[in-house]
Amino acid sequence: MVASDSPTRLAPSTQPSPVGPGTRRIFMANLVVQIGIVVTGGLVRVTGSGLGCPTWPECVDGSLVPVEGQAEAIHKWIEFGNRLLTFVLAGLALAAVVAALRLRARWRREGAQPRRPILLLAAVPLLGTVAQAVLGGVTVLTGLHPLIVGAHFLLSIVIIAGCVVLVHRAAEPGDEPLRRLVRPEIRGLSLALIATSFAVIVLGTLVTGSGPHSGDADVTHRLPFDLRTIAWLHADAVLLFVGLIVGMWVALRITDGPAAARSWSHVLMALAIVQGIVGYTQWFTGVPWVLVSIHMLLACLVWVATLKTHLGLRSRGVLTA
Repeated sequence: MVASDSPTRLAPSTQPSPVGPGTRRIFMANLVVQIGIVVTGGLVRVTGSGLGCPTWPECVDGSLVPVEGQAEAIHKWIEFGNRLLTFVLAGLALAAVVAALRLRARWRREGAQPRRPILLLAAVPLLGTVAQAVLGGVTVLTGLHPLIVGAHFLLSIVIIAGCVVLVHRAAEPGDEPLRRLVRPEIRGLSLALIATSFAVIVLGTLVTGSGPHSGDADVTHRLPFDLRTIAWLHADAVLLFVGLIVGMWVALRITDGPAAARSWSHVLMALAIVQGIVGYTQWFTGVPWVLVSIHMLLACLVWVATLKTHLGLRSRGVLTA
């Protein structure tokens, strides 16, 4: 194991007190619900409910909620449920910002330097929710154009990343000193793992945008890619990703890497195997909507495990000599 800096002791007057469990639960709730909105958004798409509420921000002209006799039948409730979850997201995002502001006030009363990264990261869920609401309206107004729908999903992936880092940093005792616990080569491998994971997600989005799940039965425009070809590219990227996971697992094991990173690499490997099984099963069974929904959930969990493995390669906070 390699540490770049020797442990140091910070002056008591500059040590910020730890983030309380209540605030950490608020941050964690944001992460969970951000993953939840991806799953419900995917359910909207694979059940053909993307235009269940054909207008925005109203569900139908003159009403914010579905109305009796609406032609979209059950699809209106699926789409409306996804929209309703956005309000839960907004409430939790506001709670995260308020909690961060209270943290800053407490640290200043203690004479400690506020932890600026946490304060900035706490704004990610709110800013992301606002951006998603705008993009959701554009999605409806453009008749579920596959590029806009795909951007909707990828924005969620970016927001989830911000929430993962927020939850992780809030659990650490401080920001300094930063200690790198592995060799530079392993850190480089971890960054490659993150980049490949994101590439797999992007290619998976292109596969969906080229396939049968447009989001509504009346939507016929799809991405101009041959479905079989883009699916092969996606599968090739997955194989590269799995190879990098195995490489990371071996590297952490033979170098006696940090326990947190090793644990998350195990989780990551297990999730990747399950995701691969689900992916190939859905391809050979005609992409049924149930498996597609599970595939999207697993994609989020694999993304989280990838980021957590990387974050486990260093430690932050007040350390005694």
